[in-house]
Amino acid sequence: MTNTSRILDALMSGEELTGKQITARFGIANARSAIHTLRSEGFPIYLNKHTDTKGRVTQKYRLGKASRKVVAAGYAALGAEAFA
Repeated sequence: MTNTSRILDALMSGEELTGKQITARFGIANARSAIHTLRSEGFPIYLNKHTDTKGRVTQKYRLGKASRKVVAAGYAALGAEAFA
């Protein structure tokens, strides 16, 4: 199992992961590159900001659901063949 597939499994199970968590847990030096690879394969991975009660801001990756606008933009850019 590749590291990117392990990240995808974690995100599909509902986990939200920071870049540091991805690096530490999966041994990936560049978490952003791994997320880019998954996004290029068509997975809707979002980066959300979270603020804790002490005002500290962290950014976490999560697997989401693509909005209608995103799907429409992809359809317009790539044509119907991309969705067949």
